[in-house]
Amino acid sequence: MHQNPGPPHLPYGTPYTAPPRSWYLPTPQGARYDHLARNGVARPWRGIVGTIAIAALFIVVTAVVLSAGAVVATLLGISISLDPEGGLFGDPMFELTVTLLGLALVLPFVFGAAALLQRRRPGTLSSVAGRLRWTWLMSCVGLAVLALVLGQVVTVIALVVTGEQQGDMFGWVGWERFLPALIVIVLLVPFQSAAEEYVFRGWFLQAVGAHVRNPVWGILIGAALFASVHGYSWAGLADVFAFGAVVGWLAVRTGGLEAGIALHVMNNMVAFGMSAAAGSLEDALIQSKVVVPWQAIVGVVVQLGAYAFGVVYLAKKRSISTVSG
Repeated sequence: MHQNPGPPHLPYGTPYTAPPRSWYLPTPQGARYDHLARNGVARPWRGIVGTIAIAALFIVVTAVVLSAGAVVATLLGISISLDPEGGLFGDPMFELTVTLLGLALVLPFVFGAAALLQRRRPGTLSSVAGRLRWTWLMSCVGLAVLALVLGQVVTVIALVVTGEQQGDMFGWVGWERFLPALIVIVLLVPFQSAAEEYVFRGWFLQAVGAHVRNPVWGILIGAALFASVHGYSWAGLADVFAFGAVVGWLAVRTGGLEAGIALHVMNNMVAFGMSAAAGSLEDALIQSKVVVPWQAIVGVVVQLGAYAFGVVYLAKKRSISTVSG
C-alpha cells in the first residue's frame, strides 16, 4: 500500500523547514491577456502605484540619460542648446541616440513593477505563454512590412490626388551621413518601441484588466494616454490614437504584445530612416515640427486595417494561443 513519505529524513533534533514558497503567484489558467494580473494579491492600489512609479521613473531615467548625454556631448565637442523650440544637442544623430536610450531604459522598470507590486512573473507582460513568442513576432514583422508599404502607397496617392507636395521627404544625404544614423536606428529603435508597448499595451492594459472585465476600457484609455505623450498636430494625434487602439485590441485578440511590437518597430524604423535619409532628422526629433498631412489618415486606415486583418487571419491559421495554459 502506497504511503505518503512525509518530510525527508533528517538527523534527530534537526527542525524540519518546508521549502520556501515562490514570491511569484501562479498565473491564472485560461485567462485572456488583459486578465493575466488577476492573481491573489490583485488590488486597485497596486496598479495605481505601479503606474505612478513607472511614470516617475521615466522622468528620472530621462533626466539621468540627458545629463549623461550632456557630459558626453561636452567631451566630444557637441554643442548644447537650451532653446525649448529646438533640440538639446547640436548633432541630430547624438540627439536621436540619447532620446531612444531614455525611452528604452524604462523597460526594466516595467518588468520590476509587475514582479514586485503584482507578484507575477515579468514574462506575463509579454504574452499568455509567459514569454515573447519569437516565431510569431517575426511573422508579424513580415505582415507589418507589407501593411506599411501598402499604407505609404495609399498616402502618396492621396497626396498626389489632392495636389499636395512631398517636399524633401524622399531626399538623400549620402551614405556618409545616413549609415551612422541607420546603425543607431537599427540597434535602439526595437528597444524603444518595445518599451512603449510594454508600458501602454502591457502594464496599463493588464493593470486595468485586473479589475475590469471588458478590455475596451484599458484599450481606449491606454491609446489616449499613448497619444497624450506625443506632440503632433491633430492628424498626427489621430494617427497615434488609432495605432494604440488597434494594437491594444490585437494584444487581447492574439494573447500577447508581439503584433504591437512588430508594427511599432517597423513604423519607427521607417519614419526615422526616411528622415535620416532626407537629412531632416533634427526636425523629426521635435514632434511639434512634424507636419502630418490629413491625407496620411487615409493611409493609416488602410495600413492598420490590412495589418489587423492579416494578423488575426494568420493567428487563427497558426492556432496562436489567446489564453494562458
